[in-house]
Amino acid sequence: MTPFLAYALAFLVWPGLLVAAPLAWFELWLMRKALAKLQGRRGPPLFQPFFDWVKLMGKRTVIPEGVPRAAFVALPVIALASIAAALVVMPVPGNPAPRLPGDVVLLLYLLEVPVLCEVLAGYVGRSVYGEVGAMREALMSLAYNLPFLASVIAMAEWAGSFDLRTLAAAPFGLVHVVAGAAFLLALPARLKSNPFSIANAEHEIVAGGLIEYSGPLLGLFELAHALEIVVLTELFVILFVPMPAAPLAALVVWVAVGLALLMGLTLLAATTARLRLAQAFRFYWVWGGAMSVAALAAGLAR
Repeated sequence: MTPFLAYALAFLVWPGLLVAAPLAWFELWLMRKALAKLQGRRGPPLFQPFFDWVKLMGKRTVIPEGVPRAAFVALPVIALASIAAALVVMPVPGNPAPRLPGDVVLLLYLLEVPVLCEVLAGYVGRSVYGEVGAMREALMSLAYNLPFLASVIAMAEWAGSFDLRTLAAAPFGLVHVVAGAAFLLALPARLKSNPFSIANAEHEIVAGGLIEYSGPLLGLFELAHALEIVVLTELFVILFVPMPAAPLAALVVWVAVGLALLMGLTLLAATTARLRLAQAFRFYWVWGGAMSVAALAAGLAR
């Protein structure tokens, strides 16, 4: 198999769009169903996230007058392509993509592209609500990326490499606990979940930076966000969870940890109120900063 064919297969099939998209819709349904149960509601049927996406893809796209059309259309495409490319980098069993040296750096870059696209979308749409949402998203990214990046860098220091497979095979130590805690601290804000759903606070700014998007373009943004849940849960397992050698046991651990993460995020969202931007920013620079220092110190203590 040529490298081009291998990358195309990884991008489109496994671990790419064909497999990751249904998994993302299932995880979205699971979180919505669990949240509904915690709130005493029935919740959506199993295929509801998929139906919602299909409905969006079948609607007409409305582009506001006066906006740069090329940028308006390109942003959701770039966001989805980057998060799908991040899936290609993940060292999951059966990934046909050739190994890339320093793929941790590439992965971190690809994970930031959708965030940048959403920030730019808020300003490109020329809506007051969109600009407020974009500003909030930009400021939040400065806050939650402190513990997020520190957790990954700490693991790279511990393993002595910026190769994801090397990080996954690193011997378990204190750094896994401390850096894993820093990663979990950043996770709700990265996924715009309560109490850090500040950039898309529907009661305040309707839909945040994506307020002017509709139809298939909004569907691409929504799919990119759903895939981000898959990538981040997979990344947590790869970096911080020691996996058994037996493939079946590893699969069980993988699924169990992923479900535990989703349930934890859902419980946090159901039991907390949305913070103000200043509160969230202070939280991440105080507590996230402390966790970052602890994680980096643990990573250096090889």
